[in-house]
Amino acid sequence: MKINKILIGIDDSKYAEHAAEYGFDIAQKFKASVGVVNIIEPVVIPETGAGVDPLMGAGTAGNIAQEMEILDIQKNNSENIVDAIIKRFAGDTNVTHFTEYGSTADGIINCGKEFGADLIVIGTHSRSGLDRLLMGSVAEHVIRHSEIPVLVVPFNS
Repeated sequence: MKINKILIGIDDSKYAEHAAEYGFDIAQKFKASVGVVNIIEPVVIPETGAGVDPLMGAGTAGNIAQEMEILDIQKNNSENIVDAIIKRFAGDTNVTHFTEYGSTADGIINCGKEFGADLIVIGTHSRSGLDRLLMGSVAEHVIRHSEIPVLVVPFNS
């Protein structure tokens, strides 16, 4: 088995940090390149009467400016998360940074294909039962739909 590229999906949780540490350790053992991806899920801003055009029902320039400001904040936050992980674990590993927008699970899968990854590494929040049913599972979706092998790293507190 040859692993040349590893994609590590992260967010700002201790679970993702643990998975990143694990993924970088594997990358160093295989002398593999790493792609680190953080997915920005869109925020839906509810329309209020003040910002809505009464004839068209569309948002006004104020809402568009607010949405752009939120996107900038999310992008900066994403870059900070990725930079912190790279600084903490990368060492001399060759790292490519990705920020994607959309569904977390699909974003990780698509980024893995785009990067040409041989392995995807993600953490798990260890949800089960009703919590998992209501919240869904990014890890489960990635496992079920990825054509690339996936390593899910559990977090033992």
